[in-house]
Amino acid sequence: LMRHFCSSSVSEDLGCRRGEFSRKHYGSVELLISSDADGAIQRAGRFRVENGTSDENTDYTPGTWHRTDVHLENPEYHTRWYFKYFLGKVHQNYVGTDAEKNPFFLSVVLSDQNNQRVPQYRSILWRKTGTQKICLPYCPTKTLSVKSILSAMSLDKFEKSPREILHPEIQKDLLVLEEQEGSVNFKFGVLYAKDGQLTDDEMFSNETGSESFQRFLGLMGDKITLKGWTGYRGGLDTKNDTTGSFSIYTVYQGHEIMFHVSTMLPYSRENKQQVERKRHIGNDIVTIVFQEGEESSPAFKPSMIRSHFTHIFALVRYNKQNDSYRLKIFSEESVPLFGPPLPSPPVFTNHQEFRDFVLVKLINGEKATLETPTFAQKRQRTLDMLIRSLYQDLMPDLHKVNNMLNRRSFSDVLPESPKSTRKKEEARQAEFVRLGQALKLKTTVKGDAPTSLATTSLCKKEPWESQPFCSNFPHEVVCADSWGQFLLVSTDAGILLVDDDQPLVQVFDKTLQIKQMHVLEPLDLLIARTDKGKDSRLLVFRLSAVQKDIETKQMIRSKYDCRENKLERTKGCHLYAINTHHGSELRIVVAIRNKLLLVTKKYNPCNSLTSGSLLSSSESPVEEFQYIREICLSDPPVVMTLVDGPTGDSDNMICVAYRHQFDLVNESTGESYRLHHVEANKVNFVAAIDVYEDGEAGLLLCYNYVCQYRKVYPLNGGSPLIQPSASDFHFSWNQVPYAVVCAFPYILAFTTDSIEIRLVVNGNLVHTAVVPGLQLVASRSDIYFKATAAVSGSPNSSSKEMSSRSSPQTPIAYEMAECPVSSLEGEVPCKNLYKIPLSNLVGRSIERPLKSPLVPKVVTTPISSGIASVPVTHSLSLSRMEIKEIASRTRKELLGLLDEPIPKTEGPQKQKKVSRRQSDPKQGAVRSTSSDRIISSSSESNSEKRHLSTSSDPDTVANREESPPSSCPFQLTSLYDEDIIDLK
Repeated sequence: LMRHFCSSSVSEDLGCRRGEFSRKHYGSVELLISSDADGAIQRAGRFRVENGTSDENTDYTPGTWHRTDVHLENPEYHTRWYFKYFLGKVHQNYVGTDAEKNPFFLSVVLSDQNNQRVPQYRSILWRKTGTQKICLPYCPTKTLSVKSILSAMSLDKFEKSPREILHPEIQKDLLVLEEQEGSVNFKFGVLYAKDGQLTDDEMFSNETGSESFQRFLGLMGDKITLKGWTGYRGGLDTKNDTTGSFSIYTVYQGHEIMFHVSTMLPYSRENKQQVERKRHIGNDIVTIVFQEGEESSPAFKPSMIRSHFTHIFALVRYNKQNDSYRLKIFSEESVPLFGPPLPSPPVFTNHQEFRDFVLVKLINGEKATLETPTFAQKRQRTLDMLIRSLYQDLMPDLHKVNNMLNRRSFSDVLPESPKSTRKKEEARQAEFVRLGQALKLKTTVKGDAPTSLATTSLCKKEPWESQPFCSNFPHEVVCADSWGQFLLVSTDAGILLVDDDQPLVQVFDKTLQIKQMHVLEPLDLLIARTDKGKDSRLLVFRLSAVQKDIETKQMIRSKYDCRENKLERTKGCHLYAINTHHGSELRIVVAIRNKLLLVTKKYNPCNSLTSGSLLSSSESPVEEFQYIREICLSDPPVVMTLVDGPTGDSDNMICVAYRHQFDLVNESTGESYRLHHVEANKVNFVAAIDVYEDGEAGLLLCYNYVCQYRKVYPLNGGSPLIQPSASDFHFSWNQVPYAVVCAFPYILAFTTDSIEIRLVVNGNLVHTAVVPGLQLVASRSDIYFKATAAVSGSPNSSSKEMSSRSSPQTPIAYEMAECPVSSLEGEVPCKNLYKIPLSNLVGRSIERPLKSPLVPKVVTTPISSGIASVPVTHSLSLSRMEIKEIASRTRKELLGLLDEPIPKTEGPQKQKKVSRRQSDPKQGAVRSTSSDRIISSSSESNSEKRHLSTSSDPDTVANREESPPSSCPFQLTSLYDEDIIDLK
């Protein structure tokens, strides 16, 4: 037990690491000027330039820097709800007009949450400003009305009340509205530039490319014959060869991509401007520029290209000496931030990783460009026109039909039909479903379906994957915090110390009911808020004293043994908060009704866990705290967060949420400033998370479905400057969370049955994990949660890797392996504890450590008991020894382990099967990746038709290690519905 307590802790000041980020990782805006050979200025433009982190040390080994955040943002299989959850299912559609006489459409479906037997309502609201999607919980005893759904979407006033649309053909029109969100398939330009070429006329006039350029094209995709091509063509002529005979094509995670290659488009010797080539590449939102030459030669600038449409340029250089690619990204100033950020340095020796990174970056970049004012306004005008046109077409029919079915404007979402019309309604629903399924199949065959492959999680370890921590946890969890390798949990049975599937250790008995706690190992403190109402108190304990009681098994404390641990003046407290950065001093703000009590404790580096054990056990930590001041508010706070100022001298702030607003309160003066007012009838405050962008404080304000980022600028001795900023942004969750956790680069929202994962810098959706019976337990360091799992039964989690044998333009439905459902008939549900390691989310090599606004981050080195701890600077980058160790381990796994027999394992974990895939690059075998549909081709016959197929042959498919049932509480998302697969 002592060894576990003295080992390196996962709760070392990691809240600081989660709460700091820098937009510099996504580039800085520069004014780029291009000139001709005579030095005359041609054009200028403002672009955000991403070239890795240039102000850091570049002592890295190329190719060993791995990231964990290369993900498609806003993936279609999560965002295209109508196609996935509504089309071909029984659902209801409504039409109405708001108070400004603008028409809107509402679609509602009662769906099963990804085969997890968690029923819920999904709603889509189409308005001229865009679409809004929310999930609402299903209650079998309380029906849901259309009025309550629209109220949840902040639409309460109507010019015309919503009326149901019964025509099955409405599904086709709503699918068209959803397609306005953006194309599923993409076309990217590829421009070849020789060394020394400085104008677009020179670059577009290159007839052929170099050998390295041809290898780059072979890496990006496959050479296809355009004539007779039936897949996605990206605007190229596939009948008469007027746009060239060949092109480069690929499929990445379900997205078909056509490359407009400059050297493959028609060349004209008479036309120096090469208008035919510019007509295609100049109208691409994203263009790759492959530039020859050394690093010292003049570099490409976006201002060299005369195009008002291209917003993103990816500059690629190839280095023959170490067979590596260097990447640089230029984004027009108005393009929102998008990931993944480039590594430092942006050099890739692993060509497959480079391909994945480039394709993900370009896809995310084009999606981000569609949010710029230029494209957003065009999309809004188109959406407004389509909605008004559809509304005008439907209104005459709605007035004609006046039967019992059509009168249910504000009735229940799925009401019982009258007996006289029940048969008619059943017939209508059957026709409705039949037409929807046919439309879904037609869209799929055409290649326009949002079929991004969710199967990548089967073959690639995602950073949010959970690990089993404690199975069959029998108690109700109130709150918890991590302590070394343990989890200190407040339950209905008392305070327990939980280890990884080890027997539970009682720390306090059930007479001590703790509602909120913090374990501060560097300060040797346990802070807890106990009881409720008038008897609530704030208690402080020495961790060393609690640890000693556990090791010696002398006693199990009760609330009567904690009289000396009560902080004065804290009676009746209902909430408290501590500062994230407690390097210089620990600050505690205690809320007692509408009063805030500020208490501090000076940081003593000698008072660590080990040195604290040398102190007398009778010495109470209460004496080390001092009361500072009292601040009165107008109402009791519901949410409270401490915000550190840049100097820590009279500029520390307290963010409080009450009524319909978030306010900032100055700790020194008690002055209050309005930060944000919530325009909603009902407000459910979730959290206010302090984040620090380049050392400057900002706040993520979370309430209802909304998460809003506001930057706080200190001004004139601590008074904050609160005004709209270009860095402010907001986004909406799909479901109202009860807790939000920030782990840069991600922000995670926890609901009762799902974890919604987005990016901090832009709010874009990355993944939605379905977790039935979910309860967040602790999140200050590693994330612990409690979830329901089946007692018996193991999932068939064998994954099949895709290889290539059928038509590449036709998306194929892949069945997903299912994890245990929450509870099956005849089974007794149980709850397990799972852990998501914070190091997996933030990554050890994602970013360099950023300085705290107050003091450098300090970590206590693991040492034996009795020796004073030595503070050391915490480095997040990989050392050379770590790189060498990783390389050695990887080499053994790839070379040695593959030929060795795998020993049998005990328990539910299955034997891992490993096989090697033989491939000959000379025979034109195309890449085999988990996220691609692969096209196999022969170098002798480029015009031969491509085919795709799936293979389950164990000799040709590398089977992945299968996890035990308890380690996979997430339900993997199925791309297609079973009825559509049966229909095909």
